[in-house]
Amino acid sequence: MQLSLPAMTPILATAGIGWIYYRRIRSQFGRQAYRPRRALVRLTILGVAMLALIFGAVMLPHVWPGVLAGSLIGAAIGVFALRHTHVEPCMKAAYYTPNPWIGGALSLLLIGRLAWRWAGGAFSSGMPTSQASPLTMAIAATLVGYYLVYGIGLRRQIRRPAAASAIE
Repeated sequence: MQLSLPAMTPILATAGIGWIYYRRIRSQFGRQAYRPRRALVRLTILGVAMLALIFGAVMLPHVWPGVLAGSLIGAAIGVFALRHTHVEPCMKAAYYTPNPWIGGALSLLLIGRLAWRWAGGAFSSGMPTSQASPLTMAIAATLVGYYLVYGIGLRRQIRRPAAASAIE
């Protein structure tokens, strides 16, 4: 039995999404090398995503409480996570070790919400739902707010030891 490319598209898309989630979850554990350019690109994309969420909250008035609450919760979790992140400045590069419980919990939140929507039939019709869910927007705002605050804070923490050693 030979499958054509259009018949394999859902399988390939699912495998690709699975690979993205695997990489995202794997990056929550263990010592990580800090890459300034990659971090700056990620912060730029997250800033655009936050602007899109704010625009969505303005255009869809029924989701603004979710976006606001999610953004505040995400920012608070980001500040909490920064306090539990270990930064190791080295001569050639900087390394950090994120708290695995915080990143793991946020990854499970995202996967849980996707599974809930999938079980409810949100993706079965082939067409996106016409009504934006306030809960989905809140979870998206939580994740974007967390990664934005965490990325900015991590950048500041890594630069701080370098500036202190330059003075000495």
